[in-house]
Amino acid sequence: MITNDLYIKKSSGEQVKFSVEKLKNSLIKSGADRALAEKITTNVRDELFQGISTKEIYNRAFAMLKATKSHLASKYKLKKAIYELGPTGFPFERYVAAILEASGYQTRVGEIINGRCVKHEVDVLATKGNNTVLVECKFHSEAGLNCNVKIPLYIQSRFQDIQLNWNTTYHSKTNMTQGWVVTNTKFTEDAKTYGNCIGLYLLSWDYPLNNGLKERIDQLKLYPITTSTLLTKREKQFLLNREVVLCKDLLNDAFYLDHLGVSEIRKKRILNEIKLLCNTK
Repeated sequence: MITNDLYIKKSSGEQVKFSVEKLKNSLIKSGADRALAEKITTNVRDELFQGISTKEIYNRAFAMLKATKSHLASKYKLKKAIYELGPTGFPFERYVAAILEASGYQTRVGEIINGRCVKHEVDVLATKGNNTVLVECKFHSEAGLNCNVKIPLYIQSRFQDIQLNWNTTYHSKTNMTQGWVVTNTKFTEDAKTYGNCIGLYLLSWDYPLNNGLKERIDQLKLYPITTSTLLTKREKQFLLNREVVLCKDLLNDAFYLDHLGVSEIRKKRILNEIKLLCNTK
């Protein structure tokens, strides 16, 4: 298959040129060595056709990686795994809180906070030292839905109302210094421009550059339970309902697998996959 003029379809509907190097690099970033990445890329490339979706390309690469090393496939499916935290978005809020805690913050999730004018339900309050930030999480359960400028506009107004009251009432404890917007998808250019202009901190899958959600998760090894390639959808939902959001949490709460009736052989495989993924002995 000659791929120089091959166009593929993104989840947004946009047609883009297929890049062999982009696919290969995504596999290498998931931990595959160069030889394995090149082998999978070659096999996928030979099956391509004009207009194939990025989802189909991903599925083919994922299946080949899973057949070789399942824990690398778990890492490769990270973006999809975060979509699977839905549909309510609450597990995503807990997931964001866990990422912040690993970065030195103390967090509170889903609290009602008084503003100067009205009360607000806040997704995450994160405190480090004498400073508190208000974190609003915008979760999408499917690809192709980005956060436009209306989101940071709305969050900024909520932040200002809460900040005015907080820094008057709670000033002796902490200062509320900044509002954050965190999404598992992407921000439009207008959203980024407004957020940077007004002082909101924006965090998405790939933003800020080299410090987005993906990079932070890989660095901290905080993979969601939905990345597992060995747990069923029902088992993942069972664990999420019991606030087991992180893979590493299951290592401490492995008894939940007994509650699910998982056999000892399969339990060992699941936990081994998670240990390899999280680099835990």
